[in-house]
Amino acid sequence: MMVRIVIASLALALAPVFAPAAAQPAPEAQPHLLSVSGDGEAKAKPDEATLSAGVVTDGKDAAAALAANSRRMNEVFVTLKRLGIPDKSIQTSGISVSPQYPDYNSKQPRRVTGYEVSNSVTVTVDDLGKLGPAIDALVTSGANSLGSVAFSIRDPKPLMARAREAAVKDAVAKAETLSHAAGVKLGPIVAISEGGISPPQPMYRMAMSMAAPAAPPPVAPGENCVSANVSITWEIR
Repeated sequence: MMVRIVIASLALALAPVFAPAAAQPAPEAQPHLLSVSGDGEAKAKPDEATLSAGVVTDGKDAAAALAANSRRMNEVFVTLKRLGIPDKSIQTSGISVSPQYPDYNSKQPRRVTGYEVSNSVTVTVDDLGKLGPAIDALVTSGANSLGSVAFSIRDPKPLMARAREAAVKDAVAKAETLSHAAGVKLGPIVAISEGGISPPQPMYRMAMSMAAPAAPPPVAPGENCVSANVSITWEIR
């Protein structure tokens, strides 16, 4: 009787050890994805231009050089306003007074021989039809230092939106081609991200001659370009 009781107790103690494990839930299947990047660009003609102009004068002393420079620079300002360019579009970009010395190869003693004064402004022309006459008037009024001309777009946002749309269409076309070739179907879009967008860069033209032109110089603004990149991820079946 004692032996039977011990065996029965042992069987009860070992029962949980040999019981079948509880069934575990099957892991959820991960969705199959397709990620594609697309590129797009949009172009438009510039509608404004920025140019730099200035006056450089020399004098035996700084006061004389500065006075001569101021007189000619005031004439430049008057000319710009006469062309209808508002004050907000004219900004002084630099003023300098530099002592002048003999050439290094000269046998003269190292001493100040005079002064050079430079005064320059940056001008934004919002009507490209006025650009040629503006350059002509600047040179005629006394500007003897002209920098390069930069063409730009006043409001680039619509152009940037067109570039983004083109990038999305490019990504969709690529995804359709890839899914068809792989024998799968595109499901819903699960993610969209913008890889980057390049705003329209100013297009520069070379600096112009200081000689007063016989007629307003012709200008060719060309086109500005915006580029965009997007990445789109689809679920595929």
